[in-house]
Amino acid sequence: MSASTTAAEERRYAELQQRALDGARNGETAELAAMLEAGLPVNLCDGKGNSLLMLASYHGEVATTRMLLERGAETERRNDRGQTPLGGAAFKGAEEIVALLLAGGADIDADNGGGMTPIMFAALFGRTRVVEQLKTAGASLARRNRLGFSAGALTRLAGPMRFIFGRRAAASGPRAS
Repeated sequence: MSASTTAAEERRYAELQQRALDGARNGETAELAAMLEAGLPVNLCDGKGNSLLMLASYHGEVATTRMLLERGAETERRNDRGQTPLGGAAFKGAEEIVALLLAGGADIDADNGGGMTPIMFAALFGRTRVVEQLKTAGASLARRNRLGFSAGALTRLAGPMRFIFGRRAAASGPRAS
């Protein structure tokens, strides 16, 4: 006996997947948890390879990130650009999410493309508090990106980059992601 699905069932499953991905982005924790309990894979990814955990952590959804980690979401699942949830959270300056991901086993020195580690992203975008958080947690300052810059050298730029990016953000207003 073979099981097959109808086109209508496949469309409905695609809609549910999209709803779950949107739920991760928007912090709809309870609804997403119910979907996972009903059998939706915790490591579901969108068309760009962004997992539910990547979407929740990148968009600053602390409760959703926590819930996904509690259900076994893979902290090292990379998107199609080779980025990890910790790299995305460091880039965004999301201290609480960085802490959750580290507690969940995220690789503090993971290459997120071009040799860039989470602390390097935090430094380049002026996220000085996340730089200090990652340094305290043991991030390597000796690692080098593909251009040869060490994490230590980039972290020394974090303060000036904060000034540059802070002024640019204030001048242009918030950006949609």
